[in-house]
Amino acid sequence: MDDNNVNLTAEEITADLSEQNRIRLEKLTELKSAGLNPYEITKFPLDAKNTDITDNFEEFENKDVCIAGRIMSWRDMGKANFIDIRDASGRMQVYIKSNEIGEENFRLFKKWDLGDIIGVKGFVFRTKRGEISVHAKEITLLTKSLLPLPEKWHGLKDKEERYRKRYLDLIANPEVKDVFMTRTKILREIRNYLDGLGFAEVDTPVLHTVSIGAAARPFITHHNTLDIQMFLRIETELYLKKLIVGGFDKVYEVGRIFRNEGMDSTHNPEFTSIELYQAYTDYFGLMDLIEDMHRKLCVSICGSDTIVYRGVEIALGKPWKRMTMREAVKQYTGKSGVSGNELIALFEEFVEPELIQPTIIYDYPIENSPLAKRKADDPMFTERFEYFINATEFGNAFSELNDPIDQRERFTKQVEERKKQGINAQLDEDFLTALEYGLPPTGGLGLGLDRLVMLLTDSASIRDVLLFPTMKP
Repeated sequence: MDDNNVNLTAEEITADLSEQNRIRLEKLTELKSAGLNPYEITKFPLDAKNTDITDNFEEFENKDVCIAGRIMSWRDMGKANFIDIRDASGRMQVYIKSNEIGEENFRLFKKWDLGDIIGVKGFVFRTKRGEISVHAKEITLLTKSLLPLPEKWHGLKDKEERYRKRYLDLIANPEVKDVFMTRTKILREIRNYLDGLGFAEVDTPVLHTVSIGAAARPFITHHNTLDIQMFLRIETELYLKKLIVGGFDKVYEVGRIFRNEGMDSTHNPEFTSIELYQAYTDYFGLMDLIEDMHRKLCVSICGSDTIVYRGVEIALGKPWKRMTMREAVKQYTGKSGVSGNELIALFEEFVEPELIQPTIIYDYPIENSPLAKRKADDPMFTERFEYFINATEFGNAFSELNDPIDQRERFTKQVEERKKQGINAQLDEDFLTALEYGLPPTGGLGLGLDRLVMLLTDSASIRDVLLFPTMKP
């Protein structure tokens, strides 16, 4: 068993790991020499999870069970030992006695280590101290761990190391798993909500042949067989709108998106977006949808329509405030009559930081909304909204531009601007052709799943809700 070396320097840790590895390799060699290679075992007859037993003790008491997990702690009492093993559901205490499993098996067992993965066959009982446990009749070494558990050397407290080696983070800090189980539940609830409204989930290509003129910078790769340059997608929008052209009336995609841009607490180069498109509705219809979805999702995940995020109470259940961008700028700066890029700059600097409670900002200038339909009564503005929570943008929606002539003009202008910046953007002629066949009036919305998970799990950084965030080598 390993020594607790929590105060070692980095160099001492490396040396200690090498020594621990050497000792464990010797133990593995001894096992193999005895004809007991743990890596040759292919399966174990599990019939219960640890929390099944602890949550339903009356049903399991005195009954035989087969459980398995990783050894997390060990209390050596001579001829009788207590160990804790952890499976995917939680921990279980196991009582192991030499005369129960056999002297030779007990001798081999005493050479096992923390971190080893074992199988246990035995019966369920409660100790004199009242702890639910399994009394082992048979034990099997299923996998030998060749390195000590992280908490035995430095506790794996360094966040960078935790993100790089998430598998160790999950072992050393089991509460981290709760965030990712919640993420799974959030995604399932969103799918259930949209499916219940009649949306069809679809998949669209990740590899694109055209770098469109959107603001995001793409990752570039090469297809060897076709001998062409390709681009990882920066959105799922254009393909989904082609499906609306083709006759779908409600579609959505949960898609991985790639943007070759900066990284901070709310940005990662690859992230998950959810985009949905609905024919015969507009951006006001989508305001109602997104507000209703968040309210129901919050209750389902958190048990209430009000949450606390980083110490701030957020009321997702109350009617969300709705303001045009011009109204918001006037309210927070006192300025009116501004438009275009000046309005956008004022909004970003003075308004966004104030939007703590859920707020919908709508009617964006044409300058930063190339895919949104113009307002009929004010063509310098578009039927677009974004919604903000805790001073962060969570989603973006349009009454989709379906005028192919207007769309071509805006795309052309955008591509020209990108080329002036040295970026080789192109027109997506296939999408423009699809529009010429006719896109019905359509509302489209995209939201970032990762930021939503951050909100509902009270996580400070996007890297806390990504199992394997992008990291420098």
